[in-house]
Amino acid sequence: MNTTEKISIGWQKQPNKLNIQGEIEQAIKSVTGKEVELIGSGRTDSGVHAFAQIANFKIDTDFPLEKMAIAINSKLKKSIRIKKVEEVDEEFHSRYHCHKKTYMYIIDNSEQGTAIYRNLTYHVPQKLDVEAMQKAANYLLGEHDFSSFKSSGTSSKSSVRTIYEAKVIKEQDRVIIELTGNGFLYNMVRIISGTLVEIGKGEKTPDDMKEILNAKDRKKAGKTLPPSGLFLANVSYDD
Repeated sequence: MNTTEKISIGWQKQPNKLNIQGEIEQAIKSVTGKEVELIGSGRTDSGVHAFAQIANFKIDTDFPLEKMAIAINSKLKKSIRIKKVEEVDEEFHSRYHCHKKTYMYIIDNSEQGTAIYRNLTYHVPQKLDVEAMQKAANYLLGEHDFSSFKSSGTSSKSSVRTIYEAKVIKEQDRVIIELTGNGFLYNMVRIISGTLVEIGKGEKTPDDMKEILNAKDRKKAGKTLPPSGLFLANVSYDD
């Protein structure tokens, strides 16, 4: 199952709070009459978006599979969309079987900002040095301890992750930071992006990224950027 997300609510089900998981579970129940537990490929916090969240659930129903996406969408808010529903192996687990994820952080680098996309980007009016940002991002490639880029609320026992791709792309007035890895710590992408913005502004040098990474100290890295610019872009189950 593939969903997009509303900007003001997170994925994970919480009592008495709006959330993506709970909204979809209720929609499935409305359509099939069955209660299900939806398992996402990972949680996204309030304000973060997703182009390609993947989730699975088990259900015993005669409801036609080819009609399920349309039926579920008819019960959902317009800010949540099911793109596709398909049958998978019973052992499939959207979180544990995931091999790679790609996140994008989108920066509006225009002088005045944008009204229409203000909740979908982070505005930086100062001209960013994309070449310097890319040079810094290259230090992130490979397996590292990313302790410098995690928030205090991280529940993961290990801070070691592998980054396969780290790109900084300029598209007209937008600067897009794209990271692909085998997993990400709490706020990791937003902190990396904040550090890269400081490098792009000239407040830090590209080589500082290596020192920050090796320091394993959150205080050495840049600020955590707002969730508005962050998108879960792809979830891969291929080796």
